[in-house]
Amino acid sequence: MKTRLFRSTLMAGLIAHAFSFSHTAAAADKIIKIDGSSTVYPITEAVAEEFQRAKGVKVTVGESGTGGGFKKFCRGETDISDASRPISQKEMDACKEGGVQFIELPIAYDALTVVVNGKNDWVKQITVAELKKIWEPGSKVKSWKEVNATYPDKPINLYGPGTASGTFDYFTEAVNGKAKASRTDYTPSEDDNVLVQGVAGNTGGMAYFGLAYYLENTDKLRAVPVVAKEGGKAVLPSEATVMDGTYQPLARPLFIYVNATAAAFKPEVKAFVNYYLENAPELVKEVKYVPLPKADYAAVKEHFKATKPGSGFNGTSEVGIKITDLLSRIK
Repeated sequence: MKTRLFRSTLMAGLIAHAFSFSHTAAAADKIIKIDGSSTVYPITEAVAEEFQRAKGVKVTVGESGTGGGFKKFCRGETDISDASRPISQKEMDACKEGGVQFIELPIAYDALTVVVNGKNDWVKQITVAELKKIWEPGSKVKSWKEVNATYPDKPINLYGPGTASGTFDYFTEAVNGKAKASRTDYTPSEDDNVLVQGVAGNTGGMAYFGLAYYLENTDKLRAVPVVAKEGGKAVLPSEATVMDGTYQPLARPLFIYVNATAAAFKPEVKAFVNYYLENAPELVKEVKYVPLPKADYAAVKEHFKATKPGSGFNGTSEVGIKITDLLSRIK
């Protein structure tokens, strides 16, 4: 009797172990593929690391830029696309052609930060009009004195995102009035760390990129307060100024775009997105971005649960949009 009981217990243990092993192996075989924005990358990478540790499902995260990510996404090569701007009409058309329906999910806020070299002691603030003067198409500004007569006659060396970047699109629309409208004689890179190093190594350097990359390099760079309108108040980017709406026009929402078919038929993708939205408030702050308000995260969760495909934008960026207003547009 004892022998039979022992064998029965042993067999049950072996079956349980086999099931556990096969379940773990099955989880390891599943891969969630993500690519896109270098700005959103730190958030998604943080979520991916935690998710892989908790669930045992492999998640790959690339950073080929918002535009580069959408190209892969609309060809069906990735499950999720990180984006630092809304999907464009051209990209929506490409997704339609590729048979890819998508769910648009805001996941955080960012503040595009205008930075100068830490030794630059002459730029105390900058107006949107001055930014336009520097960055508009055809700009001939070569020295700081041409920006403001009180500045020294030092060369201005510009660094910025490449044309595939959502940061590039959002900044040019907010400052120059049209996405992708920019002078071209600057040093571009899809890697924000390259921009950091460029400005850090050049006293006359200037760049713009996400707040998190500045906060990681405050020993080398200085953020410049931005004046939205002539005569207005100069405002530094921060969680507080993004949340209270005073850092304009360079505060923006960040997104993930989820392949609707993958969300419906790949349980690991659905589980990852739910995990992302549940843990975003903590992980977004951990990597130095600005979380959405609790009510907005609740609305985004409901939106994903309802699996409503489509975009709340009309194929263009929109400065100052509220998350709840955005989600309500998608029927």
